[in-house]
Order: sequence, then C-alpha cells, then structure tokens
Amino acid sequence: MRLYKYCASGNDFVIFSTDEKKDRSNLAKELCNRYSGVGADGMIVLLPSKDYDFEWDFYNCDGSKASMCGNGARAAALFAVQRLGKNKNLSFLSGAGEIKASIFDDEVEILLSKAKDIRSKFSFEDKTWQGVDTGVPHLVHFCEDLQSFDIELCKKARDKFNANVNFAKVLDKENMAVRTFERGVENETLACGTGMTACFYLAYLNKLVDKSVKILPKSKEELFLRLENDDIYFKGRVRYCFEANYNLA
Repeated sequence: MRLYKYCASGNDFVIFSTDEKKDRSNLAKELCNRYSGVGADGMIVLLPSKDYDFEWDFYNCDGSKASMCGNGARAAALFAVQRLGKNKNLSFLSGAGEIKASIFDDEVEILLSKAKDIRSKFSFEDKTWQGVDTGVPHLVHFCEDLQSFDIELCKKARDKFNANVNFAKVLDKENMAVRTFERGVENETLACGTGMTACFYLAYLNKLVDKSVKILPKSKEELFLRLENDDIYFKGRVRYCFEANYNLA
C-alpha cells in the first residue's frame, strides 16, 4: 500500500486513497505508532464521492474516528491536488459536513463548518472555561501565561467533558497563542486547527480580538483565521514529507 506523510503546522498525518470504505481503526493505531509504525497524529483515508471531490475517514492515532480535523483537512486538500489531480478549489465531505478548500502554492485555506453548541462561562478546577464545537467539541481557558498549561488538568477536563482542551492567550486584537490537549491523541500536540478555531471564535464573541487574527500554536508555525459573514476561514502552510510502500501484516 502506498502511503504519504504530510505535515500541517505541526500536526502530521498518514494519508492514502482507496475505493474501499471499511473500518480501519486498527490500521490507524498501527501506522500512527511512532515506535513501530510510520508515526503520526492521525490517519486520513480519501474515498470517492458522487457529490464532492472526495469524502474522508479521519482517525486519531488511538484508532478512534473524528468527524473533523482542521489541519488534517488542509493536508487532505493538498494531497488531493498533488496526488489525485483535483482542482485547487475543491470541496469534500467530512463527518462535520462539507469542507471547502483553496490551495495557494504551499498554503491551504479551508472554510470550516459552522461553530455550534456554544457553552457560556463555567468553573472547573478553579479556572473559567467556555465551550464550542468547531467540528469536534472544545473547551477553552483564556489565560495570561501559557506556561500555566497543565497536562494533568487537561486530562481531567477531557475525561469529564469528553472534549479537546485549550489554553489561549490573547496578545492583542490581531494576535493569539494557543496550546491544545487533543482528544484521541491524549496528549498535547504541536497544533490543532479546530482548537485554534475554537479559541479564535470565543475570543471574538468575548470582544477580545478582531475578525482576523494570527495564531501561534506550540509549533510556532503561523496560522491565520478570519470571520466573514459568520463563516470561519482557516489558512496556513502544509508540507509534503515523504511517501513509502507499507506492507500490511
């Protein structure tokens, strides 16, 4: 089987295309293992679609399926253009609905599904949180110092609320920094597209930022988010890493 490795702003993915739709949870765990497999945050399977350029199955590295992954969506879009000959303006079907993408050389911008299930401020473990679903559920804690990011606290919040967990710092009206504990990876990752989107959207609702911001995740690779007529656009670099044949056991 021919596999491709792509990296989007610090998140890395194993990607391949096939005509056969089936459960591949065990394969995802095998391929994403950083010691005995290829190593990745997630696995993306592109499948044919009658109504879209493709549809996808997205797997976290623990084998669980996710409806949406922002950086994964950008990586999948570039893969579809480079490997499947798709147009540079395309759309595909995710578990969260239609995702539109535009490719500009090594930058990919996606139009995300509408944010929903907004949760107003609440207290947990002596910190103030908010919640929103940007394709997958996220909790956000706005803080003054990202060094306060606490893995053990994130694990507690993830288990209690079954959500991804973000610490966000607003630097000014046009800049933010974010750290994310990802459900399915069960650890902090170098970046999380839906997490940064959640932080941006809640910061905007709180009148902390403007409609267009630059966000720095842990990877320090700049990402750009903007709000236009209640639509959220998310743009950043995507990099092809390598490809290889993989022999299934």
